[in-house]
Amino acid sequence: MGRPGLNRSAVIAAAADLTDELGFDAVTISVLARHLGVRSPTLYSHVSGATDLRTAVTAYVLDELADTTSRAMAGEGRGLLVAYADAIRDFARRSPGRYDATTRQRIPSASDPAAEIPDSVAAAITAGRRNADLALAVIRSYGIAETNETYAVRLMSSLIHGYITLEIAGTFAHSDPPSEVTWFKVLDDLDRTLKRTAADQHR
Repeated sequence: MGRPGLNRSAVIAAAADLTDELGFDAVTISVLARHLGVRSPTLYSHVSGATDLRTAVTAYVLDELADTTSRAMAGEGRGLLVAYADAIRDFARRSPGRYDATTRQRIPSASDPAAEIPDSVAAAITAGRRNADLALAVIRSYGIAETNETYAVRLMSSLIHGYITLEIAGTFAHSDPPSEVTWFKVLDDLDRTLKRTAADQHR
């Protein structure tokens, strides 16, 4: 007998919570079913399979990340950059499994607008674009030209997400100074690079 009140939204939310507890890769249909106290076939009434589950969880946590980041963002230039980066870092520290899901699951691109894609993929693409738009907002606050936006977003994302991923993995825990100190130095260097990129456009 199915668990009362169980629906797709509840299944995805429970999977996201379990991701923080066990890790993204560990959340399978069978593991989630045991966690929810139901049989695995019950979950197939709500998700079509492992890929649908993983993609739906990714969409769910990408929306959470976008919500968290957008609430924190204010100002422009360095102030906006620090607010943006700190919000992502705080999210990752608080919910490492969720954060892992935002960076690990490959979301197919919607290259053919006429093609029918699963709802979970469409939701993940939409949520991914929300986060991309937030990154663009930071870059545009520096006055960087459209022709340089892709470079600037990739540079910023590589530094921020690379640092956070290594920090969570404990890579920086075995040497001084503490990662908290170098985090702000990295953001200072990134701020200077973005300002220089904007200035170089006019030369």
